[in-house]
Amino acid sequence: MVQVYDEAGIAHPATILIAGPVTVLKVLTKETDGYFAVQVGFGEQKEFRLTKAEKGQRKGLGNFRTVQEFRISEELASTYKQGDVLDVTQFNPGDLIVVRSKSKGKGFQGAVKRYHFKGGRRSHGQKHSEREVGTIAGGGRGGSGRVAKGKRMPGRMGGDMITVQNLKVLQAHKETNELVVEGSLPGVRGVLVSIESK
Repeated sequence: MVQVYDEAGIAHPATILIAGPVTVLKVLTKETDGYFAVQVGFGEQKEFRLTKAEKGQRKGLGNFRTVQEFRISEELASTYKQGDVLDVTQFNPGDLIVVRSKSKGKGFQGAVKRYHFKGGRRSHGQKHSEREVGTIAGGGRGGSGRVAKGKRMPGRMGGDMITVQNLKVLQAHKETNELVVEGSLPGVRGVLVSIESK
C-alpha cells in the first residue's frame, strides 16, 4: 500500500495492482454455450507444466498461468474477439470497480478470534475457561441435546473469496501496467485479484 495525494493535497490510502495485460482466449455466446462470457489468460507459465487440454484451450495464444471467465452482456460480447489484449487503458481515474481476491489464511482458530465471542468471566472458579465456547447444545433449543447446524465453533479461518465493491481508481499507468486503487484489498501480497468495471 502507498499514499497518493490528489490535486487538493489530500492523502488517500491506496493499493498498487499489476493489471494485465490479459489476452482474450474465448468469447462464449448464448447460442453455443448458453450464456455470454469472456475467458481471459494472465501471467506466464512454462509450457511443460500445461496439460494437452490447457494447450488446446490457449490455441497458440500463449502459455498463461491463470485463465479466468467473466460474465458479460450480449452487447459487450460482440466487441471482443479471440486474441484481443486488454490492459489498464480499460480504466480511467475516478472509475468505480469491483475487486475479488482470496483473504489471508489464518489456520485453525478459536471462537473468540474467529467470531469475536466475548468469553467467560475469570471468577467463581473459572480458571482456564475464559476463551471457551461454552455450551453448544443447551437451552437455546429447549435442551434438546443436539448441536444445531451452523453452530459457530472453532475451525479454519480465512482463505475465503472476498468481494469489495465501489473501489475508486486513482491512477492508471500504461507503461508499467499498474493500477492504483483507493483503499486496501483482502489477501497477501502477490495474490491473484480479479477486477471488473462497476
